[in-house]
Amino acid sequence: MEKKTGKKIVGGIAIGKIRFFEKSRNQVSRRKEEDSEKEIARYEKAAKTAAGQLEELYEKALVEVGETNAELFHAHRMMLEDEDFRESVIHIISGQKVNAEYAVAAAGDRFAEMFENMEDEYFRARSADIRDITERLLSVLNGSENTVVLGEEPVILAAEDLAPSETVQMDKSRLLAFVTHYGSVNSHTAILARTMGIPALAGIEISRDWDGKLGIVDGEAGVFVVDPTVSVLEACFKKKAAEEEQKKLLQLLKGKEDVTLSGRKIRLYANIGNLQDLTAVLENDAAGIGLFRSEFLYLESSDYPTEEAQFQVYRRVLETMGGKKVIIRTLDIGADKQADYFGLEKEENPALGYRAIRICLTRTDVFKTQLRALFRASAYGNLAIMYPMVISAEEVHRIRKISWEVKRELEEEGIPVGPVEEGIMIETPAAAVMSDELAKLVDFFSIGTNDLIQYTLALDRQNEQLEEFYDPHHPAVLRLIEQVIRNGHDAGIWVGICGELGADTGLTEQFLNMGLDELSVAPGCILPVRKAIRETL
Repeated sequence: MEKKTGKKIVGGIAIGKIRFFEKSRNQVSRRKEEDSEKEIARYEKAAKTAAGQLEELYEKALVEVGETNAELFHAHRMMLEDEDFRESVIHIISGQKVNAEYAVAAAGDRFAEMFENMEDEYFRARSADIRDITERLLSVLNGSENTVVLGEEPVILAAEDLAPSETVQMDKSRLLAFVTHYGSVNSHTAILARTMGIPALAGIEISRDWDGKLGIVDGEAGVFVVDPTVSVLEACFKKKAAEEEQKKLLQLLKGKEDVTLSGRKIRLYANIGNLQDLTAVLENDAAGIGLFRSEFLYLESSDYPTEEAQFQVYRRVLETMGGKKVIIRTLDIGADKQADYFGLEKEENPALGYRAIRICLTRTDVFKTQLRALFRASAYGNLAIMYPMVISAEEVHRIRKISWEVKRELEEEGIPVGPVEEGIMIETPAAAVMSDELAKLVDFFSIGTNDLIQYTLALDRQNEQLEEFYDPHHPAVLRLIEQVIRNGHDAGIWVGICGELGADTGLTEQFLNMGLDELSVAPGCILPVRKAIRETL
C-alpha cells in the first residue's frame, strides 16, 4: 500500500481503478527561418484555428457545466487574441528570425512566469491558463492533439497536470476523481472539478506504475492511497457512506435562514474571484457576495480596462444576484500582482509596498474610472463598495472626497446612482487599533483575516518554512478581531469577516459570541458554516 498526501482541491471520497494519463508535450526546437512573413502567417493561421476550437469547447461546456464556467473558454480566447501576446510572438519571429513554434513557446513562458511570480494564489493559477493556450497553439502548429481517453469503467485519473480544456472534454460519467502533480486550489481545472462535484487532489508525485491499480482519493483529508489494504478499504467505504449521508443533511439546509438558536440573524455571504464563480454562489445558496475581487479585470487585460468594460461586469454580477448584497473590493493590485501597463517598480518588500488603495489614491484617474463604473452599476442591484489596505482616517477622508466627486459628476450627467454602502477592509494591526476612529467614517468593516494574521504575527503566509510558526488562532489575532467588532458596533456599523478564517467552523461560535454580523466564505463552505451558525446558541 502507498499513501500520498497532497493539496486539497475538492472534498469527497472516491474509490476505483486508477487510470494514468501522460500528455504528449509539444517538443519545440529553435530553427532559423529567414522568411519571417511566412512564419507569422503560420502563427496567425494557428491562432485562428485555436480560436475556433475554443469556441467549440465553450459550446460543450455550456451544456455540461453552465454558462458561468463556460465563460472560461471565452476568457482563453481573449488571452489568445491579446495584442501584447500577439506582438510578443511576432517580435520574436521577426527579431530573432526563428520559427513560429519557438516564438509561441517563448512568449507563452514569459507571460506564464509573470503570473507565477504573483503572491496571490488566484492569479498565480492563471499561469496554467497561459500554458494551456500555448500548448493549444503548439498542437495546431505541429498537427498534434491531446485527448483524455478514460476507458469503459469509471476511473480515478492520475496525471502530471490537467488543462481546463482536457477536463471539459472528458466523459464525466466515467470520472470518479482526479489527482495531479501540478495545479492549485484556484486553477480553472479545480474550479471545474468543484462545479462537477469531483473529488480532486494536487501536489501528488504521480507514477505510471499505478495504472490499473485500485486507488482511494480522500479529498477532505488530502490523502491518496494506492493498493489499499482490506482494513483501509473497509474504513473508506464506511467514511464514504457517512459522507453521503452528511451531504444529504447539508442539502436540507438550502433555503434555511442563517440564524442562531437564540434567533440572531447572521449574514452568510460568498467570496468570489471572477464571473466564473457566480454559479457556485447560487448553487450553494449564499445570501450575497461578501468579496468580489475586481483586480482580475486588470490582471487579465493588456491595458487599463475601460469604464464601460468594468460597468458591464459589475452590472452582470448585480443583476445575477437579483437584489442580494454584492460587496465589490476596489482595485487591489501592485507589488506581487503585476500588470505590465501599470509600470510598477520592483520592490524589496512587496507585502508592505505600493499596492491597493495606495495606488488608487496616487493614480486618481484609474480610481475614478473604476468608481464611475461601480456607481453606474449600482442602479442595477444592491451594491456595497469596500476599500482595501486602509490604515488611517486621513486615507478614508481622501477616498470619500473622490467618491463624492464621482457621484456628483454622474448626477450632473443624468446617470442614475443607487444607494451604496461604503466600507473598508481591516487588514493591518494599525487599522484594527484605530478602528474606533475609522468606524465613525464608514458604513461597515470587513476583516481580511489572511493579511491581518500575516501582519500581526510578522509571518509571510507564503513561506513554507514558517508553517510551524503560523497560527491563525493566535490570541493576538482573535483579540484584534474582537476589538474591531466592538469598536464597529459602538459606532453603529456592522462588521464582517471575508478572510479564510471565516470558514473555520471551529471558530464560528466564538466569532458569533464576539458579536460578528457577517461571514463571507468560499461558496463550497456556505452550507457547513450555515450548519455551525444554526447550532450556535
